[in-house]
Amino acid sequence: MQPLDDRLERLKEAIDLPEKKKRIEILEAEVSDPNLWNDQDKARKITQELADLKKEVVEVEDLSETLDILKEVHDPAESARAEKTLSRLELISFLSGEYDDKNALVSIHAGQGGTEAMDWASMLFRMYTRFCETRGWSFETLDFTPGDEAGIKSVTFEVGGKYAYGYLKGEAGTHRLVRQSPFNADKLRQTSFALIEVMPELEDIDLPGIKINEDDLDWQFVRSSGHGGQNVNKVSTAVRLMHKPTGIIVNAQSERFQEQNRKIALNLLRGKLWLLEKEVAKGVKKELKGDYRPASWGNQIRSYVLHPYKMVKDLRTEFESSNPDAVLDGELDGFIDAELKSVI
Repeated sequence: MQPLDDRLERLKEAIDLPEKKKRIEILEAEVSDPNLWNDQDKARKITQELADLKKEVVEVEDLSETLDILKEVHDPAESARAEKTLSRLELISFLSGEYDDKNALVSIHAGQGGTEAMDWASMLFRMYTRFCETRGWSFETLDFTPGDEAGIKSVTFEVGGKYAYGYLKGEAGTHRLVRQSPFNADKLRQTSFALIEVMPELEDIDLPGIKINEDDLDWQFVRSSGHGGQNVNKVSTAVRLMHKPTGIIVNAQSERFQEQNRKIALNLLRGKLWLLEKEVAKGVKKELKGDYRPASWGNQIRSYVLHPYKMVKDLRTEFESSNPDAVLDGELDGFIDAELKSVI
């Protein structure tokens, strides 16, 4: 294996450390502007980017100091920690996709199977919630449709953090669960499916080639059925937006004010139009419908088996874990790292 010092120098070149420090100076100047919080969405994004960049730079500089110390002091445990930190930072350096550093918009849709599938969707929702917590990423539910008896029919949430999209984009596809059903007395073995779709959170400036014309939009405003308390349901704050040229439909109902939900719906639409453009560029032809899904049901990526044995296996990388409880509690790093490395 290449010496840690050499790997660290290559990492500094790859991430352009001086450029990141210049960006921090620019953001610090913007944060000091007393008018920044007049636009709260912009302010949150700037402060989040600043915090993420500072964290990344501090990690690299701390690692450099640690390696200097290790030249003088032999400490196997500290060397192992330094190796782990360096490997993680190297992985980040490979997240060079155009929008890998963006926030992520993630949707979970229960498949066929009634209550069983809706419960599986809720388990995945909790899994990603826990994963985001361990990463220190922000997490906001944008749209939520509860199951008829239990679980979730569908949920869309925003994950805020540096490289959130880059890390999570490989989670898109069908996730399969095999277990003894907790919803029947015989505890029969049941197979359930849920679909995950992942999009970057994009602004107009990110999509110069995609124009969203107001005449192409069909807006509907209804009372929210999601979380948020009784006040949400007193007025028509929830938004249902259809893009007439493609038939794509998005929903947003997390905020108390209609205008905020309109912004969220436009963000979701931008993401879906971007994914659609990518598929068209690849020559993928799809019949567009109102429930168009950028992630295909036929693309099964991971299997979670709780009975008759315990195993989670990624079908693309062959990475597996014999501890599904830990995986469902948010321990996804091994799966995500393996997927990222497989496409480098």
